[in-house]
Amino acid sequence: MSRLLLRMFFVFALPALLVAGWWVASDSSTDVYWPPLRTIVETFPDVWTADRLKDDVLPSVLRLTGGYALAAVVGVALGTVIGSYRRVRAVCEPVLEFLRAVPPPVLVPVIMLFAGIGDTMKVTVIASGCVWPILLNTVEGVRAVDPVMAETARSYGITGTAWLRNVVLRSASPQIFAGLRQALSIGIILMVISEMFAASNGLGFTIVQFQRSFAIPDMWTGILLLGLLGFLLSVVFQLVERRVLGWYHGLRASTRRSP
Repeated sequence: MSRLLLRMFFVFALPALLVAGWWVASDSSTDVYWPPLRTIVETFPDVWTADRLKDDVLPSVLRLTGGYALAAVVGVALGTVIGSYRRVRAVCEPVLEFLRAVPPPVLVPVIMLFAGIGDTMKVTVIASGCVWPILLNTVEGVRAVDPVMAETARSYGITGTAWLRNVVLRSASPQIFAGLRQALSIGIILMVISEMFAASNGLGFTIVQFQRSFAIPDMWTGILLLGLLGFLLSVVFQLVERRVLGWYHGLRASTRRSP
């Protein structure tokens, strides 16, 4: 219990110190672009009412979920194929390195030409940026499958779907989840960027509208809400990861305890 309390202290200590520092540093601010944190907190409940959360935050979360899920499916599927076959990997790697080097925000005008300006464009933009860390980590995870474990599975006649599910994907799952974790932060960034182009709702659209109308405290509340959303999604992801990779974390813990 004491270790858990100590861990919780370190988890919340730095955010608490940062908030306290922000509060003190901005308390006497008269700069219109740098309002006191006290003003931002007081403005928050007036701006983000239940109706605005439904009209702006919920669409953003749905777009992020759609793009992230699409990137996860495509990234894991392609990464498994590329990582499993050396010749496919040799052919695809130069193309993948080129495409990965292109910043996703640059592709927004191009994607708009093909997907229009609706939710399809925004989901595509999010997926186009999230797919790369998932795909590349999946490739590396599949390539790193233990040869001894692979030969043992073959000797027991494990092939086909059972081989893919119980050997390849299970062995690569820590790497896959590392890619999914990286993709989540990228997805949040691209969610905001995509909503700054030809949008009529969403967090990114609302924050830009506040900025253009010089409602600076309202704009800061949107930024604060975006940070809280990112933190909440990170906590949910960690809970899912702990559950799915329980065997992996248990193995690492037992290895550390062994003499």
